[in-house]
Amino acid sequence: MAKSYVFPAVFHYDPDTEGIGVTFPDLPGCVSHGKDEEDAFRMAQEALAGHLYTMLAHNEEIPEPSKLADIDLEAYKEENERAVLVLISVSKKAVQEVGQKSVKKTLSIPKWLNDLGEKHDVNYSQLLQEALKQHLGVGK
Repeated sequence: MAKSYVFPAVFHYDPDTEGIGVTFPDLPGCVSHGKDEEDAFRMAQEALAGHLYTMLAHNEEIPEPSKLADIDLEAYKEENERAVLVLISVSKKAVQEVGQKSVKKTLSIPKWLNDLGEKHDVNYSQLLQEALKQHLGVGK
């Protein structure tokens, strides 16, 4: 069993815009952008991992990646744009870890409660996570 997903992606070089656009022919809606090639590769991996995670979370079937020779690159190009076909790889572990990433939340509490919490060295993030898990009936 393969330990990673590898999908072809198109890097779009448009002389009228900065950076590099990224699309995945086999995954409609999976798009990204990078300021340069290194950033575009990194952002493409992040987009691919997130897209595959969402598909798996919704019990959608992951399609078989197209063979590079079968992709008509001209069909993915806009006028005056250069397009290059590349392979993007993400580990299955990285796809699973997408759901484990922390998400920043902003919340408001009364000042007196904040003052009291700070006085007692409360770790607000940890406390909120524990309270949400308890409230939702989710185990650790």
